[in-house]
Amino acid sequence: MPRRDRSALSARSRLTTIGWQRRRLCRWLVLPASQLLLPDAWAEMARIASARVWPAQEYTRVIVESNSPLAHQLVVLRNPDRLALDIDGVDASSELLSLPSRVNASDPYIASIRLGRQSASVMRVVLDLKAEVRPDIFALRPVAEFGHRLVLDLYPLVPLDPLMALLEGESHKGSPSPGSSVADAQREAAPAPRAAEKETSRRITIAIDPGHGGEDPGAIGRRGTYEKHVVLAIAQKLKARIDTQPNMRAMLTRDDDYFVPLAQRVAKARRVQADLFISIHADAFRDPAARGSSVFALSERGATSAAARWLANRENRADLIGGVDLDRRDPVLARTLLDLSQTAQISDSLKVGQRVLDGIGTHNALHKNSVEQAGFAVLKAPDIPSILVETAFISNPDEELKLRSAGHQRKFADSIHEGVLRYFADNPPLARA
Repeated sequence: MPRRDRSALSARSRLTTIGWQRRRLCRWLVLPASQLLLPDAWAEMARIASARVWPAQEYTRVIVESNSPLAHQLVVLRNPDRLALDIDGVDASSELLSLPSRVNASDPYIASIRLGRQSASVMRVVLDLKAEVRPDIFALRPVAEFGHRLVLDLYPLVPLDPLMALLEGESHKGSPSPGSSVADAQREAAPAPRAAEKETSRRITIAIDPGHGGEDPGAIGRRGTYEKHVVLAIAQKLKARIDTQPNMRAMLTRDDDYFVPLAQRVAKARRVQADLFISIHADAFRDPAARGSSVFALSERGATSAAARWLANRENRADLIGGVDLDRRDPVLARTLLDLSQTAQISDSLKVGQRVLDGIGTHNALHKNSVEQAGFAVLKAPDIPSILVETAFISNPDEELKLRSAGHQRKFADSIHEGVLRYFADNPPLARA
């Protein structure tokens, strides 16, 4: 066969192969005429119950929730950067159509969202990006009040490093924290208690962990107060107080309304080599009369009470509610939560926990006068004293009002701060290489 004929045949063969690959890739997108949207087919389509966007510097999360699992395909497109999410067998509900309006101008990754029909049954959701991202998509089974959720996370190509963020924040030390008024800043600049004047060999780093966030609201009070909002406000005020100390600095595991997995919270604290980890929460119970503040440490031998065990089980479900792909484990994070011998960590946690509990007792009633223990996953850093503070019962109407008050939020932050100062005055941190 002449060379020219062989070249032509080869070219046709390549075109045929490319066409077959494209048809194979998209074959599920094309419906036969017999399956076009007749009345019976409408009934079989998944109903979109909600569509949400959770923007944050760390990552932006897009969620589509439905009454049944969603068949989907994600395509990455360049020039310009965008993502095309094809969802099969869904109706064009008002919730889905409202997704473009949920994009904030301040979103660090999404510029806009567009929707359109890719075929008779496939809805295409196009995310126009502000920069190239690392997408991650997975499905979640129903849990709590949520149905089936399709989760699309958009991460920066270079992950944010909590240690670098902490070091960069040093240059802004002394400036008012988010949500603080000028009066707050002046108050925070007041002289610290004498105990804090004791010299330490180095800077003390404290990791402050506002519980829940994003998809996970935590407990909800009768007046509609979300735990995730009030604990973030208290955490920010506590960080501002700690940052005024010349020998201390604080890092927040989340600084906005987004979800952080439990293991990732621990990993962040270890990354900044924290000397203390404080997880802040607001308790809830079926009896609205329950009241008072509590402090918890980790237990290796079971909970100290049935209530502590119940609370730990509830808090440990945060990953299921907030949205973690449990089918794909990060080996680094898995090692973070190894059940190592934590006798020394627990001993130190009980010490600092009692100091904090005593401090809180000067501002709020205590649920119990001693530190309780249970198997909280977020307290399992093997090398960092870790406590979980339940500031008040958000299920109690009176305490819910306190949690909503900026003044009482500040008192909670002050009381935790005072306990921390007393602990480190008696237990200065060891020098590091």
